[in-house]
Amino acid sequence: MSANRHRRCDTDSDIEMAENGSNWQTSLAALPALPACPSHFPEWMPTMTSSVPVTQVQALVSYLDQEAQPAIVLDTDYNILASNTAYRRQFGLAGQSVVGEKCFRVSHHYDRPCDLAGEHCPMKKALEKRGPDRVLHIHHTPRGPEHVNVELRPILDESGNVIGYVEHLVTVRQASARASSEGLVGRSPRFMQALEALQRVAPSRLPVLLLGESGSGKELFARAVHEASERSRGPFVVVDCSGLSETLFESELFGYEKGAFTGAASRKHGLVETARGGTLFLDEIGDVPLGMQVKLLRLIETGTFRRVGGVETLHADFRLVAATHKPLREMVADGRFRQDLYYRISTFPIELPALRERAGDIALLVDSFLQRMAQSSRPLRITPQAVARLAGHDWPGNIRELRNVLERASLFADDGVIDLPQLPALIAGGPPAAPPAGLPAPSGRRMPDAELARLARGFPGTRRALARQLGLSERTLYRRLKSLGIAMPDREAAP
Repeated sequence: MSANRHRRCDTDSDIEMAENGSNWQTSLAALPALPACPSHFPEWMPTMTSSVPVTQVQALVSYLDQEAQPAIVLDTDYNILASNTAYRRQFGLAGQSVVGEKCFRVSHHYDRPCDLAGEHCPMKKALEKRGPDRVLHIHHTPRGPEHVNVELRPILDESGNVIGYVEHLVTVRQASARASSEGLVGRSPRFMQALEALQRVAPSRLPVLLLGESGSGKELFARAVHEASERSRGPFVVVDCSGLSETLFESELFGYEKGAFTGAASRKHGLVETARGGTLFLDEIGDVPLGMQVKLLRLIETGTFRRVGGVETLHADFRLVAATHKPLREMVADGRFRQDLYYRISTFPIELPALRERAGDIALLVDSFLQRMAQSSRPLRITPQAVARLAGHDWPGNIRELRNVLERASLFADDGVIDLPQLPALIAGGPPAAPPAGLPAPSGRRMPDAELARLARGFPGTRRALARQLGLSERTLYRRLKSLGIAMPDREAAP
């Protein structure tokens, strides 16, 4: 750490930290005692009974206040001891202090720690490991629910005992937990798994392989990888690998020199050159001709290529993201896809869920599509009955099919309302909606608390709608959720 870095109260901290300013872990012995200067960090709690000495909290907040990343200091009993300016600016409410509150109550509106409410608790893991733990959560913020990357690092005393924690929070900008007119949208468990994997790999340079059915949103995920990476200011270049012959694929990817073939009247830069400094997205890579796969392998392994008809060796500079709906492992086994290429592109595979596997997101996706459609036409809304019917459909075409159904229905919604008559007969005339994937059919057994908590967190509708799906009375569901410390809306949000 640079000795020239300015500190609050003119005091330098001896905390060890990595170059990125956030990957650090500290012991109290490394923290200097600071003179009281509450005007520099008003959000700290000197009177709280805590295992972390007040002077060390002051020193830690003084250090954290220089960071652009939101952070809070916690004791071992989940109490928030302090917050830095970035946290108050991004997550705070005017006139309200989080100091003295439980972290799970502020972030999740729970009445108990996350692990007791069926969620991953980074504090529990950090205590067990005596080291950092990271998790993707949905936090309540002044703007509504948001995806937030949470990293918790323990504070150790001179004996190596954990006596507190520093929690860094980073809002995920590439996805929304609310209806949105752009980007990824979702909050179901399967969606969260894919999004967390994306957040892990995006800052690295590793190739990413997106696996999922047609229409499951692979290009949106690929763009999210690009936007969350260091190359986000560079180009995002899409290469559609399907339906191209080997010759056409090579000229599109590598470009060609003047006179390389009949009709090549001038030099043309290929998509590899276009992607310089950015991300190259090979969509449906399983369709790349077998003869072309060896040239693609050479490009990935050596970072070099030649234009068609050229002799000059050129250097590529891109981050590779590939996607396919085909079973590449089976294709490798029967010789339709090169094994060496497969292992080069599959360094970090991410399984994208089909829509039927994240049916709890359908209401959010519907609202999102209606928002997007309203930008080019009149405002639209949809009835709860129509949403319930959509949630019961199997969606073999996934999100693409859902979008097409809504676009068609909008043409029949003369009054701006989509109801059952506006839906295709296959959907509107089908059987009553079954519980979405992830929601079990009503049965006589009592659902375990952990399972109920998981379903409630991923359900986008109201408490009444969830009770109806689970075959419970709303009062029974309310009592059980209250005992788990989970709050759900009891009515639809006002438009």
